Amino acid sequence: MNKKKKKGMSFLNSLIGIYVGTMILGMGIVWFLSPVGLVTGGVSGLAIAIEATTKKIFGFGIPLWATTLACNIPLFIISVYQRGFSYGRNSMISVGLLSLHLWFLRLFVNPFPIGEDLFIAGVFGGVFLGVGIGLVLRSGGTTGGSDMLAMIIRYKNPRFPINRLMLIIDGLIIGFGMTIFGVYNSLYAIVSVYITSKVIGGMIDGMKFGRAAFIISPKWEEISLAIMKEIDRGNTAIPGKGMYTKEDRMLLYVVVAPKQVQKLREVVYAIDPDAFITIAEVKEVLGEGFMNMVEI
Repeated sequence: MNKKKKKGMSFLNSLIGIYVGTMILGMGIVWFLSPVGLVTGGVSGLAIAIEATTKKIFGFGIPLWATTLACNIPLFIISVYQRGFSYGRNSMISVGLLSLHLWFLRLFVNPFPIGEDLFIAGVFGGVFLGVGIGLVLRSGGTTGGSDMLAMIIRYKNPRFPINRLMLIIDGLIIGFGMTIFGVYNSLYAIVSVYITSKVIGGMIDGMKFGRAAFIISPKWEEISLAIMKEIDRGNTAIPGKGMYTKEDRMLLYVVVAPKQVQKLREVVYAIDPDAFITIAEVKEVLGEGFMNMVEI
């Protein structure tokens, strides 16, 4: 596959991931958080608070999708000005799709009529948000909002840590929600935020994990070619010496995703049933086929 085609396929995969992720995120907001007034921070939380406030004052609420779009457009423009269009492209797509899903999902009856059950709303809303945001981040996009605003502030003031800036921004939004929906709702919103962060962490860390394998076999060249062809993973041959036999031999070193371990075993043992393999868990893998530093 040539580089241009590979790049096109990569962008298509990212687009699919962002689409599915923003849909799941929209479900969490529309089906669980918005109906009971759980303001969990970010632009989505601000949108829930603004919709409720405008409904009380004017008799109609500004839709979630409109606030989401209106808040993110200026942030996107500033981000592009600071870092260039390529940085903000996927973010623009993510925000556009999220706004579309927030509008579209409101056209249908909520399939999860949870009433006033804040616990169910907080738990499942947190899970849906975590999975949705996790998919978007894994696909190279962002959901805009507090993370984009934090990046803008940090661009001008590099000494400010991103996580602390996001905590301050989200804290202010949750505080705003508290004045509208009360302390009780805000406590459940904090629980939901915690669940969301744990789910996102699990999904992002899942990209960093890998399995490192050392393979010792006289048929190392054949095994090396098979790994590249059938698993699409590069590998490295390292000169070694068996201290018991005093024989020189080559060791193959390869890092694969956890789901590829069984396939690796099958490939190796199909060529050499007597091959010696050690497999170890790798905490973090950066580079082609895994995660780039830019995405962390």
